[in-house]
Amino acid sequence: MFTGLAAAPAAAFCFGVATVLQALGARRAATAGTGAAGAGAAGAGAGGTGVGGTVRAMANAPFAAGLALDGLGFVAQLVALRTLPLYLVQAALAGSLAVTAAAGALLLGVRPGRAEWLGVAGVCGGLALLGATAGAEGHRQPGGAFHWVLLAAVAVPAALGAAAWRLRGPVRAGALGVLCGFGFGLVGLAVRVLPDVAPPDVLPLLRDPALYALLGGGAAAFLLLTEAVRGGSVTAATAGMVLGETAVPALLGVLLLGDTTRHGMVPPAVAGFALAVAGALALARFGAVDGPEPSSVPEPS
Repeated sequence: MFTGLAAAPAAAFCFGVATVLQALGARRAATAGTGAAGAGAAGAGAGGTGVGGTVRAMANAPFAAGLALDGLGFVAQLVALRTLPLYLVQAALAGSLAVTAAAGALLLGVRPGRAEWLGVAGVCGGLALLGATAGAEGHRQPGGAFHWVLLAAVAVPAALGAAAWRLRGPVRAGALGVLCGFGFGLVGLAVRVLPDVAPPDVLPLLRDPALYALLGGGAAAFLLLTEAVRGGSVTAATAGMVLGETAVPALLGVLLLGDTTRHGMVPPAVAGFALAVAGALALARFGAVDGPEPSSVPEPS
């Protein structure tokens, strides 16, 4: 468990700093794009929501460094998910917003107000309480059919995301954010039920539908979050993501996978989880790249 308790905050740290670096890269791309837009065709603004805007944002060192940190964070997340209760890991990942708030103040000049710093305190206090009350990771296996259910569930963020793509404003961003959180929740559940394998005997892993649920859920979540924060309200998108990736996976971890708290510690654990999530929601506006609202929303191709 000690390894997981170190890996979960390490993942949150990586994800939080990665967000700020990607924001810095996007700002540089936007500045360059503004100059290009002044000399180019009308409507080719810096913060465009098309593929070109995403490519420009990724073509600089800060954004690339952010992506590398995302990769390290994902590895740490996998370690934590294999050794800790799901509710603790998901709450810790939501706590990456506290890291984003602190790093954003240093690197982006974004100054959190009193409410945001209270959110940071809430996240830290809630996670400390969860860490103190968390029991051992559950080892209950819900059966092979559940693996197929996870794979089929990937169609939910994909199909509903295509419908939400056509919405407008904060409703669109919030809907895409919730679906993104659902995708990240699928990743957490899939990691927990994957079989333990040792190279070169990896065939059981490759045959497990949960592996493809992990890959599909992660890809859908990344795409939906990227579009949500580029094409709508950052606050609504991030708040929706926090809710989607914490509540349902945590409940399923307890009901289906056997995650528990220490004896007699259920009420403090629930309070810690609620405090951490509430703090993360208070920090939602620091959860993704700030950018100008687009004048129009592209239709999915």
